Amino acid sequence: MAQPSARRTISLPQARRIALAAQGFGRPRPERPVTLRDVQAQIDQLGQFQIDSINIVARAHQMPLFSRLGPYDTDLLVRASSQKPLRLFEYWGHAASLVDVNLQPALRFRMAQARGEAWSGIVRVMEEQPDLVDFVLGEVAARGPLTARDIEQDAARDRTGWGWNWSNTKTALEWLFWCGEITAARRNPAFERLYDLPSRALPTAVVATRTPDVEESHIILVARAAKALGVATERCLADYFRLNRARTKAAIAHLEASGELLPVSVDGWTDRAWLWHEAKVPRHITSRALISPFDSLIFERERAEKLFGLHYRIEIYVPAPKRQYGYYVYPFLLDEQFAGRVDLKADRAAGVLRVLATWREPASGLDDGHVAVELLAELREMARWLGMGEIEVQPHGDLSTALADAVG
Repeated sequence: MAQPSARRTISLPQARRIALAAQGFGRPRPERPVTLRDVQAQIDQLGQFQIDSINIVARAHQMPLFSRLGPYDTDLLVRASSQKPLRLFEYWGHAASLVDVNLQPALRFRMAQARGEAWSGIVRVMEEQPDLVDFVLGEVAARGPLTARDIEQDAARDRTGWGWNWSNTKTALEWLFWCGEITAARRNPAFERLYDLPSRALPTAVVATRTPDVEESHIILVARAAKALGVATERCLADYFRLNRARTKAAIAHLEASGELLPVSVDGWTDRAWLWHEAKVPRHITSRALISPFDSLIFERERAEKLFGLHYRIEIYVPAPKRQYGYYVYPFLLDEQFAGRVDLKADRAAGVLRVLATWREPASGLDDGHVAVELLAELREMARWLGMGEIEVQPHGDLSTALADAVG
């Protein structure tokens, strides 16, 4: 192993460009139709796409490819995650995510630790109703891929709470999913998982790969996080796949000793940081993108604030009168900084992309007119991608007038 190298200092603008390049920004979007090879390149770079069920504009896992590649056929992502050989599989990465299928062996430690990590409700069904769990597993083994409704046995639901009121059958499936006994073969048009055995759903080579020990798994995942982040602190490297901090620290030490992580100090950061050894350090970044709240560029909100001065909090759970920016707000990336944010809604019935509110990012220091013109260009790309024929700008937010003028 190489000896740990001395820590050098990089400027904040350099760190910003490194991070953007590592996340797939700064490259021209294809001027031809996007292909599965383009999708695979993003999988190789980012490692995962977080899933969220809200579909007010587009589902969260569909957005990162649009942000980096522009309008693309979402069937490509369906193929990558649903058709053999799978390139992505569903599991707990940063959160519920479509994860590079080659990382499945490195996540088996999480499956093995399900009893200690899974939600109490799904652990309870395993402890209190083991016969049901065995029955559900048997049904999937015999008849999969199946949805929860396909094998529903207990229709009684707890309707006293808000949100995830699953049946016992669904809860048993989620336990089996967490511990890796079953996996998601695909999603149906209603966005329900169809469960199957990993031996049938996953590529044979992945199933046959030996299971790394816990320490090796953390080294693999921390290295993959470092590749996707470019430059990061211990906190950020742990957060990318939601890893234990102590094991992350040990993995960092291993990767630093091997020369894969280079210790650096970033101007203005108090925490130690590391640079991925293959990270590009561009002289400038040219980009224009609407960023999903669940995009890996802003997974770690403190990192987004330190890198870009972007203070972002999602407000979908905030009562409407108390929201500062809106329900589902997309930060707008322009070159090397965030220049604004928009609250969007795709009105599919009317064929209109509605801009409910538009806000400037004062830290960017950019002219409102320039930002509005660039933002409108990206909104038109999004509208084209979504099949929307019109953009409607509502008069809310301190950048809305400039955007409305650009539209006019």
